Amino acid sequence: MYLSRFLSIHALWVTVSSVMQHYPSVWGHYDVCKTQIYTEEGKIWDYMACQPEATDMTKYLKVKLDPPDITCGDPPETFCAMGNPYMCNNECDASTPELAHPPELMFDFEGRHPSTFWQSATWKEYPKPLQVNITLSWSKTIELTDNIVITFESGRPDQMILEKSLDYGRTWQPYQYYATDCLDAFHMDPKSVKDLSQHTILEIICTEEYSTGYMTNSKIIHFEIKDRFAFFAGPRLRNMASLYGQLDTTKKLKDFFTITDLRIRLLRPATGEIFVDEQHLARYFYAISDIKVYGRCKCNLHATVCVFDNNKLSCECEHNTTGPDCGKCKKNYQGRPWSPGSYLPIPKGTANTCIPSISSIGIAPKLALSTVSSVQVANHKRANVCDNEFLHCQNGGTCQNNMKCQCPAGYTGILCEKLRCEEAGSCSSDSGHGARAKSSLILLMALLGMTGPCLF
Repeated sequence: MYLSRFLSIHALWVTVSSVMQHYPSVWGHYDVCKTQIYTEEGKIWDYMACQPEATDMTKYLKVKLDPPDITCGDPPETFCAMGNPYMCNNECDASTPELAHPPELMFDFEGRHPSTFWQSATWKEYPKPLQVNITLSWSKTIELTDNIVITFESGRPDQMILEKSLDYGRTWQPYQYYATDCLDAFHMDPKSVKDLSQHTILEIICTEEYSTGYMTNSKIIHFEIKDRFAFFAGPRLRNMASLYGQLDTTKKLKDFFTITDLRIRLLRPATGEIFVDEQHLARYFYAISDIKVYGRCKCNLHATVCVFDNNKLSCECEHNTTGPDCGKCKKNYQGRPWSPGSYLPIPKGTANTCIPSISSIGIAPKLALSTVSSVQVANHKRANVCDNEFLHCQNGGTCQNNMKCQCPAGYTGILCEKLRCEEAGSCSSDSGHGARAKSSLILLMALLGMTGPCLF
């Protein structure tokens, strides 16, 4: 009987070992993910970290205006022509499609003629400020890959702020200030992106470059993503490996190009002069014909595809990960803490695949004594250190409020993975190696379904 049990234990050990031997090759370099890049020879496939292809993200956003009744046309009103501010016989009427200018016209794919655009009500309540917040939301984390471009059908505003959110609109931070006079409007010296460097790339600047009033060829405002990329990738973005390396190792830099929402704060319309002409207030309003936001779904380098279903974007996660951003390991794949994929080492990167928990091959979670090492716990990047589904407290510990493990006597560590005496350097053979040997025997007995009184 004991011989058959020994042979069973040996067979089990061989099985577990052979299963785990297959995983190191998967943990390392990407071997199936590829990204389209543009070179002087044309578009080619570059085998690097897994990430969805960049696209025009305005196809997937929701837009909200504040105040909600700021769009012109209800009631109908007249406004002045763009080219001649004293020809004020144009009409905006929300009840007539040909004369309506609703918010969705900021994102339509019209031909060059005729132009379609959203338009605000005129500044009929002057001197009360004419201010509008335009909020673009994706309900998904987005990584920007190209310039944000806003095309005005009217003159570009005298004062404007572009803001971003990383938490779905709960908090906001400025991206860039725009003004005809930065010092007067925002108490900031004017700068352009060309004044920045690798060391000051995260600086929030005020620019006067895009705030001219009525000029026929001055309708576009940029937030320059590519110029900032160029500080690391070179003037023609030929050294993307250098940029990827910086994004991989500098969280603040990566977060700078990451958003969930954008907000355009229009603070003062184009006046084209120092004083407002109170006799012709129909000259002053906002009108936007196009907004372009290019980027990709953030999938933490664990997906090459992002799908739009039921008005929501979500990553098709690889590497045994799950969640809208592939931000956690699947159930039964918590053999080590979740980690995002890495661009490094260049050129193929590291997949950081989630690996099976011991429990997924038949071991109860409580008995998985070596599932997570103390080193891996120390490097754990999740907001919560434990939960009851994905990352269990070990050795009989209990998870308190998804924040910390309450460990039984004799154990310590973030997940109760260490013997307390080991940490103090005072383990005896009974409390240290003896305890581990005993635990290993319990583990193997559980695997074989052995029951009955303990022999030790």
